[in-house]
Amino acid sequence: MGRLLVALPEGEIVTGVTSVNNHLCVLRAKSSAQEQVEVYDINTYRLLRCVTVPGLGNTDDIVACGHHRCAYISDQSHDSIHRVALPAATVMQWPVDDTPAGLSITNRHGLLVSCWKVRKIKEYSTDGQLLHLLTLPQDVLSPLHAIQLSSGQLVVSHGVAATHLHRVCLIGPDNTVLKSFGGPKGAGGQQMSMPYHLAVDGNGFVFVDDSNNGRVLLLSPQLTYVREVVSYKQLRSMPRRVHLDSTRGRLYVTVCGRRETAGRVIVVSLY
Repeated sequence: MGRLLVALPEGEIVTGVTSVNNHLCVLRAKSSAQEQVEVYDINTYRLLRCVTVPGLGNTDDIVACGHHRCAYISDQSHDSIHRVALPAATVMQWPVDDTPAGLSITNRHGLLVSCWKVRKIKEYSTDGQLLHLLTLPQDVLSPLHAIQLSSGQLVVSHGVAATHLHRVCLIGPDNTVLKSFGGPKGAGGQQMSMPYHLAVDGNGFVFVDDSNNGRVLLLSPQLTYVREVVSYKQLRSMPRRVHLDSTRGRLYVTVCGRRETAGRVIVVSLY
């Protein structure tokens, strides 16, 4: 099981966490349009600066791209993506035309956007051009996050309502489910309840944020259960996002309490 190292300062709800170079970026759901992104030193966790993203609404995720030196934020209020250049913090925005959820970077440095209301995964270039549209199989309802593997296949987490399957699926090139973990909503060893967010290491192991069960699970590349990486006893709250720093062997887990000012990021050592 992972070892808790530190918790960043508690504040408003955290809707995303990512890293680029030596910086850790924390996205908060600010009540005002001020300083939504907090930038920390990734080694000392000292707050370096805050970034304001003009016109940002209700956010769902943030991901950084070192290749293009930018961060992307999904905006559910305006069904759009905000691209924030780093370190200059200049911003551009483009429409998704569907409600965006989780974000990830593709093998060719594009942006992968999960559209949870319509079973679609969209890939965009860094300047907002739609490169590819994938409509998921009928039983993959409410996709929350998708990550492209080195093989080009996608790992997708999905399931919101009690009637949905709550799974992590491997989607093949012919748009079929090759493998899956989970099933009907539940708290058992082979079940999940709202698998919200994913992270994948260099060997294909999958970290999945089993949000309503208050834990983070580790799955094998074949999507079989390996172990519980972070437990509810450790978190004492609902995890909503995970971000993996393979170089440092750290997993960043966002959690939210019952109060709107109870959001924080917990740093977990995997070694």
